[in-house]
Amino acid sequence: MLLTCLATVIAPDAHAQDAPSYGATARVGTPRSAENRGRASTVVSRRDLDERLPRSAPDALRWEPGVYVQQTAHAQASPIVRGLTGQQVLLMFDGVRLNNGTYRQGPNQYLFTVDAASVDHLEVVRGSASVLYGSDAVGGAVLVSPLDPTPEVRRDGVHFHPRLTARAGTADGELGGRAQLGAELGPRVAVVAGVGYRDVGELRSGGAVRSPVDGSLPAVPLFRADGVTQQGTGFREATFDARVVARVRGRLRAVAALYGYRQFDAPRTDQCPPPFQPEGTCLEYEEQYRTLAYAALRGDAGREIRELDLVLSFQRTHERRRSDFPRANVVGLGRDDVNTVGIRAAAATRAVRLGERTSLLLRYGLDAYRDDVSSAAWLTFTDVGRVFPQSRGQYVDGSFYVSTGAFATASVAVSDWLVVSAGGRAALVGVRTPPDQASGTRGVRQDFGAVLGRAGAEAHVTDEVTVRVNVDQGFRAPNLDDLTSRQATGPGFQLENADLAPERSLTTELGVGLDSRKVALEAWGFYSRLDDQMTRVLSPASGCPPETTACATSAYRYQLVNAPGTSDIFGAEALARARLPLGFDARAGIAWAWGDQPNPAMRPTDPAAPYEERTPLSRIPPLNGTFEARWRHARSGVWASTGIRWALEQDRLATSDRSDARIPLGGTPGYATVDLRVGWRWGDRVALAAVLENVFDTAYRIHGSSVNGAGRSVVITASGGL
Repeated sequence: MLLTCLATVIAPDAHAQDAPSYGATARVGTPRSAENRGRASTVVSRRDLDERLPRSAPDALRWEPGVYVQQTAHAQASPIVRGLTGQQVLLMFDGVRLNNGTYRQGPNQYLFTVDAASVDHLEVVRGSASVLYGSDAVGGAVLVSPLDPTPEVRRDGVHFHPRLTARAGTADGELGGRAQLGAELGPRVAVVAGVGYRDVGELRSGGAVRSPVDGSLPAVPLFRADGVTQQGTGFREATFDARVVARVRGRLRAVAALYGYRQFDAPRTDQCPPPFQPEGTCLEYEEQYRTLAYAALRGDAGREIRELDLVLSFQRTHERRRSDFPRANVVGLGRDDVNTVGIRAAAATRAVRLGERTSLLLRYGLDAYRDDVSSAAWLTFTDVGRVFPQSRGQYVDGSFYVSTGAFATASVAVSDWLVVSAGGRAALVGVRTPPDQASGTRGVRQDFGAVLGRAGAEAHVTDEVTVRVNVDQGFRAPNLDDLTSRQATGPGFQLENADLAPERSLTTELGVGLDSRKVALEAWGFYSRLDDQMTRVLSPASGCPPETTACATSAYRYQLVNAPGTSDIFGAEALARARLPLGFDARAGIAWAWGDQPNPAMRPTDPAAPYEERTPLSRIPPLNGTFEARWRHARSGVWASTGIRWALEQDRLATSDRSDARIPLGGTPGYATVDLRVGWRWGDRVALAAVLENVFDTAYRIHGSSVNGAGRSVVITASGGL
């Protein structure tokens, strides 16, 4: 097992409020959640967002160790956590599960639908988190916390705090902004509400990224005549949010919130046009909507009910796709709507003293979510103006997906220097879809259950050195996308498999932390074993079902299967932080992962034909890292920083990677980019920030992405309020 280092924030001093948080494991104002202390996790604060100026919520995670952010389109991005992504990483927004039964396999766009301007902080939990959060948290979890107004108990009357923010970027012609209003309605109620909009054009890169083998160009993206502007990368978006917080009594609060995201006209870059298809052929997301409404009760509800988090939620996702085939005079339209009703209840006991130096803390909870799916598709023949409804959409209309579970964990402080913990979850997932004979779709009626456990220990060897070990089981049940969907993917066209079994994992991690006043670091090594991992295998054209023209015309066809054995991922993450004299501090990180699986392809009939018993896992990131250095003048509010991101070449490719047009022949080349940042803040009233991105105009691509990174460009934000 490899051991790695990950920085934690240093002990705060008198100037801690002026110190940058830089995503460290503990921080002033945004500590990691209590239930994840002792885990491999980091937090991205609001200050980090304001200074790095990410283009989206997933883009905000690029500086976190063990996280690699892939982009299938400029309007889509997916975090890869310890080599896993998509359905294997759980997304939660303020205690509400975002993953639903239609989340796609592999990289997907869903975290992009969280408006980064409405976020207070993001926490990344690396390694299985299924005991606490349920199915899908095999690789980890991304926990998003929104801006939260706080009633001012010492102030009477009504007080308003308006704020305007404007943003512009030169790489993609981005123009946008946000109008926000905060209000204190007496000493017990506070409100924050906002609306935002931005228009984003085609992205200018540093140039083409070529094959490390022969220098050839990958099939995607296509460039305009200038050789740097990428086709299929513009989009528009609008957002809205409103949040009311009322103090019930003591530390108990009631919350009511509404969040909305509307994305328009976002082409999928690798399908616009698909490789070797004529110009004008394009898959575009005309509408990508998400609406979330919920009510919550949070805080201490009594002596024995601490940290209560009771959330009732309703979420609606809407997707409308358009596929243009100009040579065939055909336009394909698809619409998918998912309505999700959920409940989550969690709480903790007070610490119970069992002895002079021994105490016990219990956490417990339950959650249940139901997804109801409406799906339809049409073909329009543009030369004759005829519209033909299809018998089914990307999913089967009338399907539903239910995910439930209950958990309990216990932490025992055995002594002043040792804490041990253990816990478990019982999970049950149900899937129901009707059959559709016209399209050759089988009905699905399956239930998947699991009993999971975890254990951990944290030993404080000295006042500054801590050793941690965790063992966690993970679980992911097949969802409606795995069992029933038919869709275009990066490698080709994917067919459903109604006979899939759940994925299960076992992750072991070892961490060592050093936390002193001037230097802090934390070290983690991990090994994950995955059983029955879902993976793609090639399918013959003869296997294409009725009413799936895109399947028969695709260069490659795939079907999901459970890998016949155990898949392995092990690796290392490292991050170190130092506070330097004269207002300087620095942060450096590094991460590496290695994964392979049993070869899912059939063994050739010819014994002499080449055949590998095991093959690399898809989309495993290469060795990569970050470096940031910053200076801040506390009295004037002026600050400046630099950031470097780098990655080595990734040439360990899965079978599906080799046929994926997003990956150059032989693998993705390595790169290094440099950003320069500068800003000024006057308390909470005025803030200005600018980033000179990719100073040397490097041509680079994140492994597995359809889109090359932005070239040399400037991003500027200005905000002001009362």
